[in-house]
Amino acid sequence: WNQARDKLGQLQLSIQELQIKIQGQEDKLRQLRESSGHIINEVPPSYSVMQLQQELETLHQKLNALGEVNPFAVREYDKKKKRLDFMKSQRADLLEAEKKLLETIKELNQTARQQFMETYAKIRENFRKVFREFFQNGDADLYLVENDDPLDASIEFKINLKGRWLNTLSLLSAGEKTLTAISLLFAIYLVKPSPFCILDEVDAPLDDVNITHYTQAIKHFSQNTQFILVTHNKRTMEAAHVMYGITMEEPGVSKVVSVRIE
Repeated sequence: WNQARDKLGQLQLSIQELQIKIQGQEDKLRQLRESSGHIINEVPPSYSVMQLQQELETLHQKLNALGEVNPFAVREYDKKKKRLDFMKSQRADLLEAEKKLLETIKELNQTARQQFMETYAKIRENFRKVFREFFQNGDADLYLVENDDPLDASIEFKINLKGRWLNTLSLLSAGEKTLTAISLLFAIYLVKPSPFCILDEVDAPLDDVNITHYTQAIKHFSQNTQFILVTHNKRTMEAAHVMYGITMEEPGVSKVVSVRIE
């Protein structure tokens, strides 16, 4: 009986030692799982000490393979992620702004093309009328050179003088070029006229015949607009209603002299 009791006591001590070893292995396993990011689970009762040691060895190998671990990695990750989220938000805002800007540019281009074509039609009609005022029995026209975008298209002249059609101004005399340019200026001006118009020495290249055409056209348009002409041409002065001249009766003293021509 005593021997049996001693053996029972030894068995109980052995069981306690095994339980202590198992508890120690479980604690180590729990610590390794916590450090490696594994979800901590209770060790199944069916696990043997050998199985626990094998799992511990596996976890040790995984930890060693990871190398050195930065304890501030999570904090740096959060910081970088916050920065990334901010940059993504900024990028989204820029893409949205770009989209709206492109839509606005498209609308502006459509409006500009529409207004350009409407204005061009008015200028073209005015140019034909004004040109006939300067050149009796003459005719002229404007046309757009073919282009996908009218805003980028060139504008060409087509002029009929003395029964010949000309597509370039280089074939005209200096006086004819000047009157053609003045016709275009008036055509643009008449789209949105003002009460006053100042012409500075525009008649300088004209001969007497073209001066006559020029002054007749000015008289015609002066019904709605008051023209102020800066000139040295006597024929132009003869067509004026009022003249203002600058004289210097005394050296260094300028004086304005006005003359009303009835």
